[in-house]
Amino acid sequence: MLIELHIKNLALIKKADIYFKEGLSVLSGETGAGKSILIDSINLALGAKANKDIIRTGENEGFVELIFTLDEKRKEKLRAMDISFEDDMLILTRKISTSRSVCRINDETVTLNKLREITDTLIDIHGQHEHQSLLSAGNNLVLLDSFCQAELTKLKKELSNDYGELKKINQRIQEGIDERLRKREIDILEFEINEIKDANIKVNEEEELEQVFKKGKNISKINDVLVELLSELENESIGSNIREVSDIASLDDSLNIVVSNLNTIEDLISETVHYTNRYLDSLEYNEREYDRVIERLDTIRHIKSKYSNDYNKIQELLKEKEKRLNFLKDFGEEVVILRKSAGKLEESILEKCNDISIIRKNVAITLTERIKEELEDLNFLGVEFEIRFTKKDKISRDGYDAVDFLISTNPGQPLKPLQMVASGGELSRIMLALKTVFASSDDIKTLIFDEIDTGISGKTAVKVGEKLKNISKGRQVLCISHLPQIAVMADQNLFISKSTDGKTTQTNIDLLDKEGKIKEIARLIGGNGLTQGVLETAREMVQEADSRR
Repeated sequence: MLIELHIKNLALIKKADIYFKEGLSVLSGETGAGKSILIDSINLALGAKANKDIIRTGENEGFVELIFTLDEKRKEKLRAMDISFEDDMLILTRKISTSRSVCRINDETVTLNKLREITDTLIDIHGQHEHQSLLSAGNNLVLLDSFCQAELTKLKKELSNDYGELKKINQRIQEGIDERLRKREIDILEFEINEIKDANIKVNEEEELEQVFKKGKNISKINDVLVELLSELENESIGSNIREVSDIASLDDSLNIVVSNLNTIEDLISETVHYTNRYLDSLEYNEREYDRVIERLDTIRHIKSKYSNDYNKIQELLKEKEKRLNFLKDFGEEVVILRKSAGKLEESILEKCNDISIIRKNVAITLTERIKEELEDLNFLGVEFEIRFTKKDKISRDGYDAVDFLISTNPGQPLKPLQMVASGGELSRIMLALKTVFASSDDIKTLIFDEIDTGISGKTAVKVGEKLKNISKGRQVLCISHLPQIAVMADQNLFISKSTDGKTTQTNIDLLDKEGKIKEIARLIGGNGLTQGVLETAREMVQEADSRR
C-alpha cells in the first residue's frame, strides 16, 4: 500500500508531503491547480520517461519519493527480483536534473529498467491512456485467463513445456534438411573430433610439460649453479671446528648442544654434496626430447585456445560433437524418430488447447453476465456485452484462442470491439466495470484512477462513486475527481489549490477534516459561491454517504 508521497520542485509544486490511508482517497481542486502533476510525479517515481521541463522554474533539480508497506506476497515477489527491503517498507526515489535522472530503491541506485520491473507488483494507474491499454484486444485473453487462473495454471504450464519441446524438435529436423550444409557440418565435426582425439590431452599434462620445458631451457644455468655450490661445500670443512668445540665441551656441558648441531650440519653438507653429485651425473640435455616437449605444448595450447582452457569442458565438447555427428550421419533414421515424437507432441498440444479453450468458454459465460451486470449498474441501459472466441492461425504457448470483448452501449447498435468505443466517459465506466469484476483476481493493492468521471454526472456519477468505494474495501484506491458524488464517498479527501505571491506560483495539497470536506463538496456543487443552501446540501450528501458505507 502507498502510504507516503513526497514531491519537491516539480512543475508548480515547491514541496508537498502527502500521507495516504487505506480505503478511498479522493483528490479534488480548482482547474489548473496541479492535480495531474500528482499522477505525473507518481509515474516518474515508477520509471516513466522524465522531461527536464517538469523541473520547477528557477530550480536545478526535482525530486519525488514513494513509500510503500509490503505484505508477504509482495515481499516474496521482490525477493525473487533480488530487491532488498527492511521493516516491510519499500522506498522508491527519483531525482531529476537538467542533465540526468537518478533512481533508487531503498537507497540503492538502480537502472530505470530495474525500477520498472517492480512497478507492476505495486500500483496500477488508470487514466485515459491506460484505459486504451487495458481495453486493447491484446489484453483480452490475459484478463480472461486471470479470472480462471486456478483452473488454467497447470494446463498452461504443461502446454508451454510441450510447445517448447516441439519447437526444439522441429528446429533439429530443420537443421538437417539442407543436404549441402549437412555435409559441410559433418566434415567440420569429423575434423574437430579427430583433432581433439589425436591431441589426447591428459589431466595436468600442460603443467608437467611446462616444468620439463623450463628445466631444458635453463639446463646450463642449473649445471653452473650446482657446480659452484659443490665447489664451495667441498672446500669448506668444519671437521676441525667440531673437534675443537668437542674438546671445550668437556669443560662445560651446556656446549653439548652446539656440538650436536655441528655434527648435524656436517651430515647435511655431506648428504647434500652426495645428492648434488648424483643429480649432476644424471643431468643431460636431450635435444630431441626438448623439441618433443615444445611441439607437445604447442599442440595442447592450440587445442585449448580453440575449444576450452578447461580439460573437462573439452571432453564434454567432444561428446556433444560426437552426438551431433551421429545425428547428422544417421539423419534419415533420426528424422523418422523426431517426426514421430513431434506428432505425439502435436496431439498432446492440441488436446491441451481444447481443454484450455473449454475452461475459458465456460468461464466466459459467467464473466459476460457479471460484466453486463456491472455495466447496467453504471447506467448503461440496454447494454450488450459478448466475449467472442476465434481460432488463431497458429498455436502458441497460450493455446489457439483469440478473444475479443465486444460491446453495444445503445439498443439497436451492433456489437463492436471495446477499443472502438469512442466516448471518454464510456471508456472510463467500462474500465471501472471491468476493474470491479476482475478485482478478485487482481493482485495489485493500490489503484489510481485519473479522469474516471469524464463525461458523467447525476445518477451515473453516484454509481461510479459507489463502485470506487466497493473496490476500496479490498485495496487502496486513489482518485482524482471534480464530481461531488465521487468525492463524498471518500475516506480521505485532499484539496489541491494554487497560490501566488505575485512573483511565483505554487500548488498546495491539504488534507481536509470533516468540515473542510463539506465545504469542498459544496464548492464542487455550486462553484465558489458557498451559499448556506449549498453548504446544507453538501452536509446532507456527506451524512447520506456515511450511512451507505
